[in-house]
Amino acid sequence: MTAGEPRRGPGRRAGESRTREAILAAARRRFGEQGYDGATIRGIAADAGVNPALVHHFYGTKERLFAAAMRLPVVPGEIITLVLGAERDRLGAEFGRRLGEILVGTVLRAWDVADIRTAFLWLLRAAATTEKGVVMLREFVTSTILVGLAQVADLGDDAEGRFRATLVASQVVGLGFARYVLGLEPLASAATEDLVAAIGPTVQRYLTGDLAPEPPP
Repeated sequence: MTAGEPRRGPGRRAGESRTREAILAAARRRFGEQGYDGATIRGIAADAGVNPALVHHFYGTKERLFAAAMRLPVVPGEIITLVLGAERDRLGAEFGRRLGEILVGTVLRAWDVADIRTAFLWLLRAAATTEKGVVMLREFVTSTILVGLAQVADLGDDAEGRFRATLVASQVVGLGFARYVLGLEPLASAATEDLVAAIGPTVQRYLTGDLAPEPPP
């Protein structure tokens, strides 16, 4: 699913294109200065000189606006909901036991798409070099991706559910950083199937396993 592509007629007027660009420019400023949570549709609309309803008309949700402003080719929260939701419907009761490997495989196959990988690396590097980048990425992941994961995996919104979701995020983000930014070998050139087999069980334990420390002997 491509970010920021609402239904439209056969042509796009020049005025509409300028309005869209003004909205996206305002969104980049607001997200960069205030983070994902602090930036609001109303504030972005005011900066762009348009009605908030027009922002919703063009981009729908705040997540889709963020994806369009940051030039993400997909909307991460929607991908999690759609792909993992489809796998849950297909596998039934088996889904819960295989969610770790399904999640790792889904992420790795998404990163194999050049545009998605480029956008992901841009966000990681922004977070690694500026405090504002850290805040923006952390809030976006927390407010969208982790919420979608918790819903699909039935983790709940209590302290344990949030802990499990963030453990999964640490594994996935760490994998992406080591594989694509640092280029650590042999991880960087490992086959997707090998990584799914190696990392999937760890993610599965984060999702459904016992997280309590083992008692001393």
